[in-house]
Amino acid sequence: MWLCPFAEKAMESERTFMRNVKRVFVKVGTAVVTRADGRLAVGRLGALCEQLKELNSQGYEIVLVTSGAVGLGRQRLRYRKLVNSSLADLQNPQYELDGKACAAVGQSSLMALYDTLFSQLDVSSSQHLVTDTDFRNGSFRKQLSETVKSLLALKVIPIFNENDAVSTRRAPYEDSSGIFWDNDSLAGLLALELQADLLVLLSDVEGLYSGPPSDPDSKLIHTYIKEKHQGEITFGDKSRLGRGGMTAKVNAAVCAAYAGIPVVITSGYATDSIIKVLQGKRIGTLFHQDAHLWTSVKEVGAREMAVAARECSRRLQAMHSDDRRKILLDIADALEANESLIKVENEADVADAQDAGYDKSLVARLALKPGKIASLAKSVRVLAEMEEPIGQVLKRTELADGLILEKTSCPLGVLLIVFESRPDALVQIASLAIRSGNGLLLKGGKEAKRSNAILHKVITSAFPKSIGNKLIGLVASREDIPDLLKLDDVIDLVIPRGSNKLVSQIKELTKIPVLGHSDGICHVYVDKSAKVDTAKRIVLDAKIDYPAACNAMETLLVHKDLSSNGLLNTLTKELQHEGVTLYGGPRASSLLNIPEAHSFHHEYSSMACTIEIVDDVQAAIDHIHQHGSSHTDCIVTENHEVAEIFLHGVDSAAVFHNASTRFCDGARFGLGAEVGISTSRIHARGPVGVEGMLTTRWILRGSGQVVDGDKGVIYTHRDLSQ
Repeated sequence: MWLCPFAEKAMESERTFMRNVKRVFVKVGTAVVTRADGRLAVGRLGALCEQLKELNSQGYEIVLVTSGAVGLGRQRLRYRKLVNSSLADLQNPQYELDGKACAAVGQSSLMALYDTLFSQLDVSSSQHLVTDTDFRNGSFRKQLSETVKSLLALKVIPIFNENDAVSTRRAPYEDSSGIFWDNDSLAGLLALELQADLLVLLSDVEGLYSGPPSDPDSKLIHTYIKEKHQGEITFGDKSRLGRGGMTAKVNAAVCAAYAGIPVVITSGYATDSIIKVLQGKRIGTLFHQDAHLWTSVKEVGAREMAVAARECSRRLQAMHSDDRRKILLDIADALEANESLIKVENEADVADAQDAGYDKSLVARLALKPGKIASLAKSVRVLAEMEEPIGQVLKRTELADGLILEKTSCPLGVLLIVFESRPDALVQIASLAIRSGNGLLLKGGKEAKRSNAILHKVITSAFPKSIGNKLIGLVASREDIPDLLKLDDVIDLVIPRGSNKLVSQIKELTKIPVLGHSDGICHVYVDKSAKVDTAKRIVLDAKIDYPAACNAMETLLVHKDLSSNGLLNTLTKELQHEGVTLYGGPRASSLLNIPEAHSFHHEYSSMACTIEIVDDVQAAIDHIHQHGSSHTDCIVTENHEVAEIFLHGVDSAAVFHNASTRFCDGARFGLGAEVGISTSRIHARGPVGVEGMLTTRWILRGSGQVVDGDKGVIYTHRDLSQ
């Protein structure tokens, strides 16, 4: 069985602390002690005693806490009642046995059996019946500790049970008030009082499962992590005969573990489970106060999150188009209805970022400005009204008579999107995933943690129960990314939105295809034939409309002739007037007396840019190819021949003529939204909308045709698309 590195760390940690275990408490439940008919399970008890004898001989100090007295007493009293019943009694068998009487009768029988079994193994045992009231007495607790210490020194195995016969509870299975309320909590209490090194809770199942053990989808949880599993586990029925079942065991295990006593819940049906636990074998479920340090909560769930997203996406794809459309409309409504709550969380993120001294450009990308939620809701509604993208027949071909082949659009599967700073990206990406039928895992920047969390909650709350809220998973930590990138069998595409460094790092760590969205080093080249007013409008808009955007101008290239006709000076003064800090290349810095840029390949994402002077359009193209990021580049010129040279010569995802680089945006392109602007050359390029999140598949419809070496098949390959 393959184990991730974190699972291996968990196993190593188990082996480490097991080496120091000396005093072991074992609690055996009613379902283990008795059979289904209520009789004693002598074989299981014999195997248990043999294990305890073996451990006792190895030098371990063993304390046993046992259940089963009430169940055993009830079985015996029912038999006695039956033997002593008259014919009238047998015709009306409805009667209730007193629980305390059952406890009294069963306790003597249970202890007699333990004494017999241990005597056969040459082991001495002692009986200790306790009640909740006893532990309220400090002198009792002190004496109990001293007595047990003496017994253990003599290699005696103390056997504890709650004295239900004289307990002040109304009945053995009622009234959960008090210091302890069943033998599971008694075992935890004794483990703390008597300073156990390990508590083993024996059950009728292998350990703690993610759901009812009878459910085939339930999985055994090897290491319990409170932060992950609390509130996520669905418990089955209570114990067949005992008081609490798995719920009681987990409660007792959590209390003991977080007080410093390691706990393992494992099967009491196996003949060597306790020995295997002490050998450090990975059986049952371990509870330990340091478990969260051995394995990350989110990393443990990485695969489960991805698999759940795929399963939900398949249910989404199976929905009618109108139902998928309704989900988007519901999300738009939910965004508007929760705007004030979203605003509070976003303002908290912005305040934290400012206090932490983050760069102004990052803070600008982080903030959801007034009107942004309404704008996002509008873009979601635009997506909802777009033509159904799934199942579109892109090409239809007759291969042969009666054999029709269709090329159709379909979702990619599960996407992992890593984005930085901008919480509005979460809404766009999520809505695109829903429209295209994809499952989604999202990892946003830590600086937008609150904003992302509330947006994710608002969006997933709009999902119908038939889909489930796991269609879109929110990854909590950057440390989760390496493990997610290993899941090439369940994640189909990674889209990193961030720096070139981020994209490169992700490509190095994964076999999953990566759709790169790297630096936005966008250029505006002003040719010598450009109109002054046109150049001013485009240059200013490209830089100051939203300086933090990836499609903002970072470098202004100016034809050399404009340095003598005044347009260069006009453009620089206009930029400086708007508060833009200017840096120059070798030629521009000398001419304009401005600081020289340390690199042409630099994304400012702020009110700053680089200016350089070039000889002509070809020099501009060469500069862009050498220093650009293949994102978006623009030429301002009235010479259409020069414009065509630029448009066809610049190898970028988007190339514009007489239009601001800020137009490079999924919403402005009519895509409804975008998952990012791809600078890759495979699959999708430029603003990636719904189409970029789809792939194709082939559907062939026939009427019994076979290949048979192509005998008798007359291929027509006739295009039926028209």
